[in-house]
Amino acid sequence: MTYANPTQDPTIRAARHDHGREILDAIDGEAGARVIDSLADIAPELGHQIVAWGFGEIYARPGLEPRDRQLVTLGMLTALGGCEPQLEVHINAALNVGLTPEQIIEALLHSAVYCGFPRALNATFTAKKVFAERDLLPLA
Repeated sequence: MTYANPTQDPTIRAARHDHGREILDAIDGEAGARVIDSLADIAPELGHQIVAWGFGEIYARPGLEPRDRQLVTLGMLTALGGCEPQLEVHINAALNVGLTPEQIIEALLHSAVYCGFPRALNATFTAKKVFAERDLLPLA
């Protein structure tokens, strides 16, 4: 069978997903897997797209190292506000790819200049929760 959109070919679709899942697992670990698994019964296609496109295509691009992508992501999620569950996942990911708690806090402090103290505070308290769960408190 020929597909008008090659990404709909089940073989290509599975390969894209597998590639994205490798990157997701390397960056987000268990937290990312839990997010994707939680979509299985309500929005499996959203989960597929997060893995295949978000991680398999975007996170896999050259030009930015994983730690730099996480810094950008932390800034964006902080600026958006109301993204504390996603911040929790990405603060863990930032730690997984080599950012230190001090660097994460510095990035969140920096974000206060551009998006305000309330959003920076919410992000910082989310970081505090993640750091406590990973036994990284108190900071030096």
